[in-house]
Amino acid sequence: MHATLTAATLERVFGHRTRFDARFGQYFDTLADRFDVPVPSRYVPRCLELLRDLSMRGGKRLRVVLLYEAARLVTADEVPGLAEAALSIELLQTHGLVHDDIIDDAPLRRGGPSTYYAYRREFPDHAPTALGLAVLAGDLAAFLSTQVLLEADVPAELRQALLAVQTRTAAETVAGQLADLERDAHALPDEEFLHTVTDFKSARYSVLAPLTMGLLAAGEDPAPHRARLHRYARLVGISEQMRDDYLDLFGPYGDDAADGKSTGADIRSGRRTYAVRAVLAAVTGPQAALVEAALGDPDCPDATIARIRDVARGAGVDRRLKADIRRHAEAAASEAASWEPYWRTEAVEFFRSLPTWNVDRMP
Repeated sequence: MHATLTAATLERVFGHRTRFDARFGQYFDTLADRFDVPVPSRYVPRCLELLRDLSMRGGKRLRVVLLYEAARLVTADEVPGLAEAALSIELLQTHGLVHDDIIDDAPLRRGGPSTYYAYRREFPDHAPTALGLAVLAGDLAAFLSTQVLLEADVPAELRQALLAVQTRTAAETVAGQLADLERDAHALPDEEFLHTVTDFKSARYSVLAPLTMGLLAAGEDPAPHRARLHRYARLVGISEQMRDDYLDLFGPYGDDAADGKSTGADIRSGRRTYAVRAVLAAVTGPQAALVEAALGDPDCPDATIARIRDVARGAGVDRRLKADIRRHAEAAASEAASWEPYWRTEAVEFFRSLPTWNVDRMP
């Protein structure tokens, strides 16, 4: 498939992102007026400040775009409740980022300090305090993501339905995070296990939840379509995760070069990602020993990462991984194409074109 996003579609997507960022900033600007802050606490306002900073610091807003475009599957009219659903799902994303950075001991996020490391700098001699504050910041973002739905000015039945999707998704995402840690305990994790981790940790809240919530807000019952929506979400999630893993080993490009995530971070953190697994499956002897010795070494030098990259390229890992990325993206596009009997053709075309758009930008 060679469908791509048109200029008009990209302009519409940019509009979704721009309007949401303005609304997100407004949400945080007025949060203190609606949030019962203990006086004279300094920690609570600082926590809200750090959550605002992380939430507003970049990000592609894919979830927001998918949410609004999912509503367009049903209608091109304005749909009440989408703004609150978007705020909810991005606050859940903030929660995940804060906790991921604690788990990964990551100093950077989106070109700036992670919330955890911001607290570590503020409490250099009190590590438990820094850790506790970061954990609580992530928890607060999760609870706020629920509250924003409860306050949505929509019928009670829709509020309840949106909240059901959000809470189910949050629980599944945490289960995915647990499985993510389990993945790294395997010497050579099975690829299907990696797919399952990706499905639960990212695809369900990044793709499936926005699709479901967008349809709900537009008045469509998503229940009869859950299987086809899940197939699409899983395929898109796998393709995107493979792409991220590929970039971490073989180098970022374009917009990704400024995301603050250094090449080789997965190896240094000991993550047995799609790319790392592919290398280990392709090499033996001294080359495998080189990779294993580097895994989990936070001080692994750039020269060693470069050697591993050369080994991977020599074994054809880069070519095979890119082929797998495209294969899953094209399967997702085919899945979306099958939606035409159910929804508006123009809107279906967006979901058909989206999976291969990022793949087509890869060098």
